[in-house]
Amino acid sequence: MASRPADRPRSRTGPRDWRAFLDSVAGIDPSSIQAARDKLNEGRARIEESFRDGAHVDALVGARSALVDAILINAWDGLVDTNDACLVAVGGYGRGELLPHSDIDLLILYRDGTLDAVGPALERFLTHLWDIGLEVGHSVRSPAECAQLASDDITIMTNLMESRALAGDAALFAAMRAATSVEHIWSSAAFFKAKVDEQQARHARYDETAYKLEPNTKESPGGLRDIQTIAWVAKRQFAAHTLDGLVDYGFLSDREFTELKRGQAFLWRVRFALHTLTDRAEDRLLFDHQIQVAQMLGYEDEQNSLAVEQFMQRYYRNIKALTALNDILLQLFSEAILHYGESERPRAINERFQSRHGFIEVTGDDVFVNTPSALLEIFYLMQTRPRLTGIRAHTLRLMRRDRHLIDKNFRSSIHCRRLFTEILRQRSGVTRALRRMNRYGILGRYLPNFRKIIGRMQYDLFHTLTVDEHTLFVIRNLRRLVLPRFRHELPFASELMQSLNKPQILYIAGLMHDIAKGRGGDHSELGAKDALEFCRDHGISSDDTDLVCWLVRQHLLMSMTAQRRDINDVQVVNEFAREVGSRERLDRLFLLTVCDIRATNPNLWNSWKESLLVDLYTSTRRALERGLDDPLNEAELIAETRSAAAAMLTRTRVNTPLFKVVWARFEPDYFLRHSPEEIARQTRAIVTHDGDGPLVTLAEITDQGSTLFVYSRDRNYLFGVATGVLAQLGLSILDARINTTSDDYTLDTYVICESGGQPITDAFRRREIEDTVRAAIADPAVESIDVTRRASRRSRYFNVPTQIYFSEATERACTVMEVVTADRPGLLSIIGDMFYRFGILLETAKIATIGERAEDVFFITDREHEPIRDRDMRSRIREALTTELDKNGP
Repeated sequence: MASRPADRPRSRTGPRDWRAFLDSVAGIDPSSIQAARDKLNEGRARIEESFRDGAHVDALVGARSALVDAILINAWDGLVDTNDACLVAVGGYGRGELLPHSDIDLLILYRDGTLDAVGPALERFLTHLWDIGLEVGHSVRSPAECAQLASDDITIMTNLMESRALAGDAALFAAMRAATSVEHIWSSAAFFKAKVDEQQARHARYDETAYKLEPNTKESPGGLRDIQTIAWVAKRQFAAHTLDGLVDYGFLSDREFTELKRGQAFLWRVRFALHTLTDRAEDRLLFDHQIQVAQMLGYEDEQNSLAVEQFMQRYYRNIKALTALNDILLQLFSEAILHYGESERPRAINERFQSRHGFIEVTGDDVFVNTPSALLEIFYLMQTRPRLTGIRAHTLRLMRRDRHLIDKNFRSSIHCRRLFTEILRQRSGVTRALRRMNRYGILGRYLPNFRKIIGRMQYDLFHTLTVDEHTLFVIRNLRRLVLPRFRHELPFASELMQSLNKPQILYIAGLMHDIAKGRGGDHSELGAKDALEFCRDHGISSDDTDLVCWLVRQHLLMSMTAQRRDINDVQVVNEFAREVGSRERLDRLFLLTVCDIRATNPNLWNSWKESLLVDLYTSTRRALERGLDDPLNEAELIAETRSAAAAMLTRTRVNTPLFKVVWARFEPDYFLRHSPEEIARQTRAIVTHDGDGPLVTLAEITDQGSTLFVYSRDRNYLFGVATGVLAQLGLSILDARINTTSDDYTLDTYVICESGGQPITDAFRRREIEDTVRAAIADPAVESIDVTRRASRRSRYFNVPTQIYFSEATERACTVMEVVTADRPGLLSIIGDMFYRFGILLETAKIATIGERAEDVFFITDREHEPIRDRDMRSRIREALTTELDKNGP
């Protein structure tokens, strides 16, 4: 990797001979569209070339603004023959900060009563700008109109604050500035409140986090808009026209100013690269662009880290630092603007800390120097005193100054270790404390291996947050299970969590489960070693240490078993029970798995996923209670399921002879793969079916989701047609179970949802699905479905080569075929068609979409219901299916 590419020394001079080039712009004929266009294009090309050559972005941003200045002033001087107007740059252009495709916002001021007279000249000027390819946004107002509009709109007020006169009558500009000054409209206090509210609303639109897969470099928390908010408040209150003015006023230290400017320059370079790459005003770091932007900024792949992952980690760490500075400055501004002159006597907490205005602060500037453990104590005190709403800005600044004191000696201190474990043991505020520790750079210094995952992203569509944010979300999810007010979210898991003692054991496991991501090797094994060291250092008992390490090592076991194996098979359950070994481990693994999945990707979690885990948990608990020496057997389970289903049918007045005749046609596996409730519901539908064509019913099942049941005489291409119709209707298939009867009927059950993960609740939509599926499978001429829906925009930027693996199923007489390929609409239909071509029968499919990857598992046999053991046959299936899937990739 290029070492920290964005920090390399760069030329600050901008394009070569730039001053001479700008002088040449003043010499062109103002009426010549071609000459102006050529100069504009030449200037753009020079700036872009300088960017690629490594010129400092500050110089390039200024160069772009100066180029537009020169073009505009030359055109104004030649085309506007009046002294009753003034050309003004506003907004970002008014600041003199333009990237290649930034908005060029202009204000044209006119003297009252002269608009009709100056109008034709202004129209010629604006038309000329469009003709030469300079797209501008403009408004034409008098100074009085500016004041009136600005008094009602904070955005207009902000734009006018950042204005500078370019050409024309400067007296008009002075009049506008006077009319919109703090003495007339928008007092400092009102302006500050409005800007804070504006920032909070903007952050809320981005879910209060910038750690998303595709952040917005301008608008997301920690982005350029946060820096601008600081600058706007400083300008309104203190007349500080540049950020370094905040150093003079004592709001920023020299070190913080350097950090702020470095952060701004990094974001400018990213935006510059985005504008250059897309040839438009693109501020979002979309998947489409991340790899190319990383290359443009000089990042290179390493063994355990892609260039794009290194670049995005730098990006996330950068905005984390800017967010902390934004916190400090806005709080200092609040004290200086909203609470100026107010005095509140501090209330002592202990000799190191006191509270003021609901915020905790140190009693002296040397507290952290004299007592470094206070860097942890402050978070513990906030947990135990709920009335404390935050940390005072000056104390935050001291924490940032002194956090380097968290060194080897600090981490080996028994007192510091006890403080950290006490934070994890508290009944409230655990998540908030860890988030604050991470935000202000304390957590990563206390846990050096955690520091390595801060800002680390994985370039896929599965993990939607950085590893550190994901980890803290896991702990947040665990914490919510403890609190009764969140019980409605996950009643089963909440009840289980609230029955456990020592919940901090799970918090430690959550903190450690992904801590080794990106180091190479198995992150679960490496994380278990980190967990062992942490537990020993922090005085965790040997039994609890063993439990934490096992949870970290096996944190993927339950999700992999539930999603990739047939958990209705007793052998699978018994094998999983032996691996888990105890109820204590099972309870905690279930809870960690639920919270891990919910924190990985919001779209992954649904009622079907929950039902899989609950079913596996329930079956395993029963196996453990029964004893590993007396495992469950299929005959018992079949008998129990049949008995329970029969009781349900009898209660609903379905005669025993009727359903027993139906059941006599079913294979025993049917009673293993379905719950008594499903069997009763499906049997009732079959008994009452008039027999005219296929039976297709869609129901919303509590704790499972939308379940489509298809009962039909078996026919060619049935699986491919059914799944193709569902794909064409914009539905996602979460699970597929295929059962046949002794008289060649098929009972297929699909768990489905809308493509965005939503359940299917609309009655009209349900009828549409039922009717469309029924019509397709009833028509023997329909052998395939042309799925015209396209893959998502994001998935098209990932190359997932098709991989197909075969193995013998230990749990039943069939072959397991695992298909790893790029996810796309109609994938199962393609696979289903291939099954028919090769005479393959499908028993069960385990559908798993991991971001852009489909990792589906099929339990298959030949037409004689025997496993496919012939290696040549497997090779031909693999070759044909790989060719077809790669040909039909997204």
